[in-house]
Amino acid sequence: MPGPAIVTLALFLIIFCLLSKAFYNRTKNKNKNFPPGPKCLPIIGNLHIFDVKNPSKTFTQLSKKFGPVFSVQLGTQKMVILYGYDAVKDAFMNHAEELSERADIPIFTEASKGYGIVFSNGENWKVMRRFTISTLRDFGMGKKSIEDRINEECDSLVQIIKSYGGKPFENTTILNTAVANVIISILLGHRYDYGDPTILKLMSLINENFKLLGSPMVMLYNMYPKLIGWLPGSHRKILKNNSDVNDFIMEAFTKQKNRLDVNHQENFIDAFLIKQLEKNPESRRYFHNDNLITLVSNLIVAGLETTSTVLRWGLLLMMKYPDIQKNVQREINQIIGQRQPQIEDRKQMPYTDAVIHEIQRFGNIIPAIVPLATTQGVKFRGYFLPKGTHVIPLLGSVLKDKTYFEKPDEFYPEHFLNSQGHFVKNEAFLPFSAGKRRCTGEILAKTELFLFFTRLFQTFTIQAPPNTEVDITPVFGFTNTPMSHKICAVLRHND
Repeated sequence: MPGPAIVTLALFLIIFCLLSKAFYNRTKNKNKNFPPGPKCLPIIGNLHIFDVKNPSKTFTQLSKKFGPVFSVQLGTQKMVILYGYDAVKDAFMNHAEELSERADIPIFTEASKGYGIVFSNGENWKVMRRFTISTLRDFGMGKKSIEDRINEECDSLVQIIKSYGGKPFENTTILNTAVANVIISILLGHRYDYGDPTILKLMSLINENFKLLGSPMVMLYNMYPKLIGWLPGSHRKILKNNSDVNDFIMEAFTKQKNRLDVNHQENFIDAFLIKQLEKNPESRRYFHNDNLITLVSNLIVAGLETTSTVLRWGLLLMMKYPDIQKNVQREINQIIGQRQPQIEDRKQMPYTDAVIHEIQRFGNIIPAIVPLATTQGVKFRGYFLPKGTHVIPLLGSVLKDKTYFEKPDEFYPEHFLNSQGHFVKNEAFLPFSAGKRRCTGEILAKTELFLFFTRLFQTFTIQAPPNTEVDITPVFGFTNTPMSHKICAVLRHND
């Protein structure tokens, strides 16, 4: 009988041969008019050239060599990369329909099963998106009622921060809780106290998944799901965490189903459950529990992570640049004074508005959106992309496009101000993406950012702890987050 080492070697050689054959079959009939890219190695494609800690750096280097439209290969999967605002704009404006599908990425496909809104396609995606936008609007998105809800949460957040008495504290958990409470109150109809173990557990699961999504093991799983799937690792942990989040949602909507009043919709889940009761083909086909659980999960995750991360960047950057913070507070004093901020104030506060925009731009929270896929063959900028081609618009390359931003690598609020100090829009400002897959919660996020930000700096001056250097180097991953740090929130006294 052959020894264990011989068996292992034989299995390795068989797997290697199978993968090499797959690689050969993929490349021998390569589309001659496909976007150019670096030479690929068997099995791993271009994986060997990537800066794993900062993939954006690799994309920048490749764009200099191949131009704004180029290809890379991870494993056996070819992907087209769109670099810079002009290429991304061309894709979203002139080929929005052809780029409306979400690519099949194994970790997301396994987690969502094709349900919900973020990772679904076809008619399911259209129905869920239409319902989501309409229902969020019904429950206050863009209206006075949601503004009042956010301001109530601002009250709670301010009280929590005051309790530290100006002493150093880490702000991630309390900012996450504040932002989570806004979206959860819309979806479930109630909020959680700061420190409640239920909300802390939920946020822990979501935050851990965002960190794990950028790990090498998840990258390998996405390239070779059948080979890697059975192994232990971060891909398995993500799926377990996702299941736990779904259990939380299942328990919440089960409780609401038991006390549902069809004549009085109190929240998003109520609206979905009422759609379930309608006896028409669309309701029977799409408004089932699997879609509900995944849809609510999509909205909680998206509504929590990005907005709270922008706020964390905001506090860190104001701590780094105290003169900019003083200018913001001066404008708050002039326009708002001591009363509660309102979203209408933004029109009269160009400097604060510019600073918030620049925080989003500089923070570059989502450097690359989850890949899209072409719904049909597309002629794009002299190239041909066959149906099913994975396409990644690099939002980070748009937000740091030197053609549209004078100082792309610096924190510079003047990117959004003219010489008279008036706020000016910049067409390359696309933190919420564009096209058919543009963020459905954009209006809510903008309202939250303005109200939370102005309330915090109306109430506090944010300072670094004594003898501490402020480091604004990001932690690169699926999202770009600030390094773990502490802040001191010193109560203002009408300064």
